[in-house]
Amino acid sequence: MDAESKQSHVHAVFESIAPKYDMMNDVLSFRRHKAWRKFTMRKMNVQPGQSSLDLCCGTCDWTIALARESRGGRTVGLDFSRNMLDIGQAKVDKLDLGGTIELIQGNAMSLPFPDNTFDFVTIGFGLRNVPDYERVIREMRRVVKPGGKVVCLELSKPTWQPFKALYYFYFEKLLPLLGKWLVKRYEQYRWLPESLASFPDLQALAEMFRTTGLRNVRAYPLTGGVAALHIGTKGNDGA
Repeated sequence: MDAESKQSHVHAVFESIAPKYDMMNDVLSFRRHKAWRKFTMRKMNVQPGQSSLDLCCGTCDWTIALARESRGGRTVGLDFSRNMLDIGQAKVDKLDLGGTIELIQGNAMSLPFPDNTFDFVTIGFGLRNVPDYERVIREMRRVVKPGGKVVCLELSKPTWQPFKALYYFYFEKLLPLLGKWLVKRYEQYRWLPESLASFPDLQALAEMFRTTGLRNVRAYPLTGGVAALHIGTKGNDGA
């Protein structure tokens, strides 16, 4: 699938699954995605007043967590799916965070922000869906401030047997069927294992972070390697 086709396909997938996205995340990850996000927030150590940009923000759970930790710092969520953003905006409004969180429809590969704007730039379960992984990481690095952090929380590839075999059986065979049975979306949930097939593993993604110029890159496997957290820092000199 070429870059343009992938972008169109992914957009259609997420526009379609938006109404049931949160429920299916809980079911398909056995609610582990919440624990992974909490672990990530501890590692980030967001301070009051710090600013964050959350890419592929979806229905805004991570965006909201960032806003709460920053206690009034600027928080922006960006996603290309209008349907996902509408659900996220409803959550933001319900929590009365509209004055703190700004949601923007946009493209992660071409961010509408100046260089050196945010203390943190995050992407959660979205990098594997973009046409060009390295381009997005370079854009994240561009808009983060010197000394700021680029953070990616994403599905990954376990290596330990027999867990690896069990995981791939679930992910490739059972997960699309759950999508079909629970929300009548077989083809959309078949995309999830397909999107991971060509995605870099833990070490390869860490090396991609380094290739883009990020420093002090840390990679953490989560739940046996089912997911991974990557954090890189932009040099204080901006290089």
